[in-house]
Amino acid sequence: MKNGMEIALQQARAAASRGEVPVGAVVLGPDGAVLAQNGNRVEEWHDPSAHAEMLVMREAVRLRRGQRLADCTLVVTLEPCPMCAAAITHFRVGRVLFGAYDPKGGGMEHGPRVPYRAESLHRPDVIGGVREREAADLLKTFFQTLRGAPLSADS
Repeated sequence: MKNGMEIALQQARAAASRGEVPVGAVVLGPDGAVLAQNGNRVEEWHDPSAHAEMLVMREAVRLRRGQRLADCTLVVTLEPCPMCAAAITHFRVGRVLFGAYDPKGGGMEHGPRVPYRAESLHRPDVIGGVREREAADLLKTFFQTLRGAPLSADS
């Protein structure tokens, strides 16, 4: 069985192949079983909220017929943005593992640091930097290709 980050990376690669920013996510149940997996669908669905994290959290609660994911782990290839970080607190996700840090657009360890604010509804356990280099390289390659920049040997 593949681990959560491997599945999230596969979803990120699939998102890139659809022309989406390569971010993938998976929700694992308390037993480690995959409840939901997806990649970004912002461009495909013309929906700015169709981030991978949002899609998998929505699917996981739908399948479980509940609103909370306190006993679940969200695995995502990029540090969640402020919108997703706020949603994570509303879904009451128990643990978040993410790959690449996002100093410009992140909302967990950067920017508003949503889970750590005094008024936050919930504080999940957060672990960043899981397979960070691999996740960051996917994003770097995607944006270099998008901008038409030549890929250097050290890209």
